[in-house]
Amino acid sequence: MKTLAKLTWIEVKLFAREPIAVVFAFAFPLVVLLVLAGVFGEPEADLGGFTGIDYYVPSYLAVVIASIGLIGLPVHLASLRERGVLRRLRASSVAVTSVFGAQMAVNVAMAALGGAVLLVAASLVYDVHAPSSMAGVALGFGVGSLSFVALGFLLGTLAPTARAAQAIGLVLFFPMWLLSGAGPPRAVMTETMRQLSDVLPLTRVVSAIQEPWLGTGSNASEVVLLSALFAAAVALSAWKNSEHAAGLAMLPRRPA
Repeated sequence: MKTLAKLTWIEVKLFAREPIAVVFAFAFPLVVLLVLAGVFGEPEADLGGFTGIDYYVPSYLAVVIASIGLIGLPVHLASLRERGVLRRLRASSVAVTSVFGAQMAVNVAMAALGGAVLLVAASLVYDVHAPSSMAGVALGFGVGSLSFVALGFLLGTLAPTARAAQAIGLVLFFPMWLLSGAGPPRAVMTETMRQLSDVLPLTRVVSAIQEPWLGTGSNASEVVLLSALFAAAVALSAWKNSEHAAGLAMLPRRPA
């Protein structure tokens, strides 16, 4: 626990020094939310009769999560591996579970902080209505954050370099953002676009937060799917990291 606490504090400071991670977690969702809420300020049939701010606030809580999981975390992890930091941690007998735990704690906390900043700023500018089910929103946000942090850990493990991780993350992030319902409402999409949207993980996070917020349904199915994504990403990351550890163990040692 002492090692985990130290790693977590170090990761907090490293996160604050990453301009791309900070911009995409705190500034990008907020700016786009305020613009879209201003454009779609009046109730529209395409938004199910809700105002733009009612529709987009829960959606952009999901965008905060995606920004951290797809852009910030994979680049950071790939950079640590590229600079040999992860290898030195293994050599110091620091468990992979401690590294994963620190990343999980910091990035989930940053997602919560980014979501809080978004809610406060939107409330100061627009009349944001309270969620129909606060518990449902909290559950959807929490499970969505855990699943995307696990996905980000997997991407950072698989990407060979930090630059590759950044490219992969951006390529995944922008289509998910535009097709998940956080961009154009799904009601205005073509049938093909909606079919693509249905298979995107971010669509499930948007629904898991938006439905209890608006009171349009239960997010139980989304929570189950996101939990499965979390489990799969953790399992694949553990398998890949065990391969890395085995490869390092087979390297010849330098003579004393």
